[in-house]
Amino acid sequence: MIFALIIACEVGFWVLLAAGLAVRYLLKMRRTSVALLLCEPILEVVLFVAATIDLKQGGEPSWEHGLAALYIGFTVAYGHYTIRWLDGHAAHRLAGGPRPPKPPRYGMARARHEGRLWLRTLLAAAIACALLQGAVWYVGDADTSSLRAFQWAALRTAGIHGLVALTYLVRSKKAPDGPGRTESTDHGSADELTHSKESVRR
Repeated sequence: MIFALIIACEVGFWVLLAAGLAVRYLLKMRRTSVALLLCEPILEVVLFVAATIDLKQGGEPSWEHGLAALYIGFTVAYGHYTIRWLDGHAAHRLAGGPRPPKPPRYGMARARHEGRLWLRTLLAAAIACALLQGAVWYVGDADTSSLRAFQWAALRTAGIHGLVALTYLVRSKKAPDGPGRTESTDHGSADELTHSKESVRR
Protein backbone atom coordinates (compact mmCIF):
# COMPACT_ATOMS: atom_id res chain seq x y z
CA MET A 1 0.00 0.00 0.00
CA ILE A 2 2.78 2.44 0.90
CA PHE A 3 4.59 1.87 -2.40
CA ALA A 4 1.40 2.51 -4.36
CA LEU A 5 0.86 5.70 -2.36
CA ILE A 6 4.41 6.86 -3.16
CA ILE A 7 3.68 6.44 -6.86
CA ALA A 8 0.37 8.26 -6.45
CA CYS A 9 2.12 11.15 -4.68
CA GLU A 10 4.72 11.41 -7.43
CA VAL A 11 2.06 11.42 -10.14
CA GLY A 12 0.03 13.91 -8.12
CA PHE A 13 3.05 16.21 -7.78
CA TRP A 14 3.48 16.50 -11.54
CA VAL A 15 -0.24 16.73 -12.24
CA LEU A 16 -0.67 19.59 -9.75
CA LEU A 17 2.45 21.30 -11.09
CA ALA A 18 1.31 21.06 -14.72
CA ALA A 19 -2.19 22.20 -13.80
CA GLY A 20 -0.90 25.11 -11.74
CA LEU A 21 1.37 26.39 -14.50
CA ALA A 22 -1.28 25.91 -17.18
CA VAL A 23 -3.86 27.81 -15.15
CA ARG A 24 -1.36 30.61 -14.47
CA TYR A 25 -0.05 31.16 -17.99
CA LEU A 26 -2.85 29.91 -20.25
CA LEU A 27 -5.95 30.91 -18.29
CA LYS A 28 -4.35 33.88 -16.47
CA MET A 29 -5.82 32.74 -13.14
CA ARG A 30 -3.01 33.50 -10.75
CA ARG A 31 -4.84 32.86 -7.46
CA THR A 32 -6.13 29.49 -8.66
CA SER A 33 -2.61 28.63 -9.76
CA VAL A 34 -1.19 29.50 -6.35
CA ALA A 35 -3.88 27.40 -4.66
CA LEU A 36 -2.99 24.40 -6.84
CA LEU A 37 0.73 24.73 -6.18
CA LEU A 38 0.13 25.10 -2.43
CA CYS A 39 -1.53 21.68 -2.50
CA GLU A 40 1.85 20.10 -3.28
CA PRO A 41 3.00 19.81 0.38
CA ILE A 42 -0.27 18.09 1.27
CA LEU A 43 0.91 15.05 -0.71
CA GLU A 44 3.93 14.60 1.57
CA VAL A 45 1.75 15.05 4.65
CA VAL A 46 -0.65 12.35 3.39
CA LEU A 47 2.24 9.97 2.74
CA PHE A 48 3.74 10.62 6.18
CA VAL A 49 0.41 10.07 7.95
CA ALA A 50 -0.29 6.90 5.96
CA ALA A 51 3.13 5.42 6.82
CA THR A 52 2.67 6.32 10.49
CA ILE A 53 -0.79 4.72 10.62
CA ASP A 54 0.54 1.59 8.91
CA LEU A 55 3.22 1.20 11.58
CA LYS A 56 0.77 2.01 14.38
CA GLN A 57 -1.58 -0.74 13.19
CA GLY A 58 1.18 -3.32 13.48
CA GLY A 59 2.73 -3.17 10.05
CA GLU A 60 6.29 -4.50 9.93
CA PRO A 61 8.94 -1.89 9.11
CA SER A 62 9.94 -2.51 5.50
CA TRP A 63 11.69 -1.01 2.50
CA GLU A 64 8.42 0.74 1.63
CA HIS A 65 8.63 2.84 4.78
CA GLY A 66 12.28 3.59 4.06
CA LEU A 67 11.48 4.62 0.50
CA ALA A 68 8.66 6.84 1.76
CA ALA A 69 11.09 8.66 4.07
CA LEU A 70 13.55 9.19 1.22
CA TYR A 71 10.78 10.44 -1.05
CA ILE A 72 9.55 12.94 1.53
CA GLY A 73 13.09 14.18 2.22
CA PHE A 74 14.01 14.74 -1.40
CA THR A 75 10.65 16.28 -2.25
CA VAL A 76 10.97 18.77 0.58
CA ALA A 77 14.55 19.65 -0.42
CA TYR A 78 14.08 19.80 -4.19
CA GLY A 79 10.35 20.45 -4.61
CA HIS A 80 10.43 24.26 -4.53
CA TYR A 81 13.59 24.30 -6.67
CA THR A 82 11.87 22.16 -9.31
CA ILE A 83 8.72 24.28 -9.27
CA ARG A 84 10.72 27.50 -9.62
CA TRP A 85 12.78 26.08 -12.50
CA LEU A 86 9.71 24.89 -14.41
CA ASP A 87 7.86 28.14 -13.68
CA GLY A 88 10.64 30.07 -15.40
CA HIS A 89 10.45 27.86 -18.49
CA ALA A 90 6.64 28.00 -18.55
CA ALA A 91 6.75 31.80 -18.38
CA HIS A 92 9.18 31.82 -21.30
CA ARG A 93 7.27 29.33 -23.44
CA LEU A 94 3.70 30.33 -22.66
CA ALA A 95 3.82 34.00 -21.64
CA GLY A 96 6.66 35.44 -23.68
CA GLY A 97 8.92 35.92 -20.69
CA PRO A 98 12.71 36.02 -20.91
CA ARG A 99 14.59 32.77 -21.36
CA PRO A 100 15.67 31.45 -17.93
CA PRO A 101 19.43 31.70 -17.41
CA LYS A 102 21.37 28.49 -17.67
CA PRO A 103 23.47 27.29 -14.74
CA PRO A 104 27.06 28.55 -14.80
CA ARG A 105 29.48 26.23 -16.58
CA TYR A 106 32.91 27.37 -15.52
CA GLY A 107 35.09 28.35 -12.60
CA MET A 108 33.98 29.20 -9.08
CA ALA A 109 30.49 30.09 -10.28
CA ARG A 110 29.93 26.47 -11.30
CA ALA A 111 31.49 25.23 -8.06
CA ARG A 112 29.12 27.39 -6.00
CA HIS A 113 26.16 26.17 -8.05
CA GLU A 114 27.09 22.53 -7.45
CA GLY A 115 27.66 23.29 -3.78
CA ARG A 116 24.17 24.70 -3.41
CA LEU A 117 22.69 21.60 -5.04
CA TRP A 118 24.68 19.43 -2.65
CA LEU A 119 23.27 21.37 0.30
CA ARG A 120 19.81 20.46 -0.94
CA THR A 121 20.80 16.80 -1.10
CA LEU A 122 22.26 17.08 2.40
CA LEU A 123 18.97 18.56 3.63
CA ALA A 124 17.04 15.76 1.94
CA ALA A 125 19.24 13.13 3.58
CA ALA A 126 18.91 14.80 6.99
CA ILE A 127 15.11 14.86 6.75
CA ALA A 128 14.97 11.24 5.61
CA CYS A 129 17.30 10.08 8.38
CA ALA A 130 15.31 11.98 10.99
CA LEU A 131 12.04 10.41 9.82
CA LEU A 132 13.60 6.96 9.74
CA GLN A 133 15.08 7.41 13.21
CA GLY A 134 11.67 8.46 14.48
CA ALA A 135 10.22 5.28 12.96
CA VAL A 136 12.94 3.18 14.62
CA TRP A 137 12.08 4.62 18.02
CA TYR A 138 8.36 4.29 17.32
CA VAL A 139 8.36 0.56 16.51
CA GLY A 140 10.59 -0.28 19.47
CA ASP A 141 11.77 -3.91 19.50
CA ALA A 142 10.65 -4.78 15.96
CA ASP A 143 13.19 -5.56 13.24
CA THR A 144 14.35 -2.18 11.96
CA SER A 145 17.17 -3.37 9.68
CA SER A 146 15.35 -2.15 6.56
CA LEU A 147 14.95 1.32 8.06
CA ARG A 148 18.63 1.44 9.04
CA ALA A 149 19.57 0.39 5.51
CA PHE A 150 17.73 3.37 4.07
CA GLN A 151 19.42 5.68 6.55
CA TRP A 152 22.77 4.53 5.22
CA ALA A 153 21.48 4.89 1.66
CA ALA A 154 20.56 8.51 2.36
CA LEU A 155 23.95 9.21 3.90
CA ARG A 156 25.79 7.51 1.03
CA THR A 157 23.84 9.56 -1.50
CA ALA A 158 24.76 12.79 0.28
CA GLY A 159 28.39 11.69 0.56
CA ILE A 160 28.72 10.75 -3.12
CA HIS A 161 27.05 13.97 -4.23
CA GLY A 162 29.37 15.91 -1.92
CA LEU A 163 32.43 14.32 -3.54
CA VAL A 164 31.11 15.13 -7.00
CA ALA A 165 30.46 18.74 -5.99
CA LEU A 166 33.94 18.96 -4.49
CA THR A 167 35.53 18.04 -7.82
CA TYR A 168 34.10 21.24 -9.31
CA LEU A 169 35.90 23.20 -6.59
CA VAL A 170 39.22 21.35 -6.73
CA ARG A 171 39.34 21.05 -10.52
CA SER A 172 37.24 23.94 -11.73
CA LYS A 173 36.84 24.11 -15.49
CA LYS A 174 38.14 27.30 -17.04
CA ALA A 175 36.10 29.18 -19.61
CA PRO A 176 37.49 28.96 -23.15
CA ASP A 177 39.29 32.02 -24.45
CA GLY A 178 38.35 33.74 -27.65
CA PRO A 179 36.01 36.38 -29.05
CA GLY A 180 32.31 35.81 -28.86
CA ARG A 181 32.49 33.30 -26.06
CA THR A 182 29.73 33.40 -23.47
CA GLU A 183 30.64 32.70 -19.90
CA SER A 184 27.98 32.02 -17.30
CA THR A 185 28.35 33.82 -14.01
CA ASP A 186 27.19 33.13 -10.53
CA HIS A 187 24.38 35.64 -10.97
CA GLY A 188 22.29 32.90 -12.57
CA SER A 189 20.57 31.86 -9.37
CA ALA A 190 19.75 35.45 -8.41
CA ASP A 191 18.43 36.18 -11.89
CA GLU A 192 16.37 33.01 -11.80
CA LEU A 193 14.84 33.98 -8.45
CA THR A 194 14.09 37.48 -9.71
CA HIS A 195 12.46 36.07 -12.80
CA SER A 196 10.40 33.72 -10.67
CA LYS A 197 9.14 36.62 -8.56
CA GLU A 198 8.24 38.57 -11.70
CA SER A 199 6.36 35.55 -13.01
CA VAL A 200 4.34 35.28 -9.80
CA ARG A 201 3.28 38.91 -10.03
CA ARG A 202 1.69 38.35 -13.43
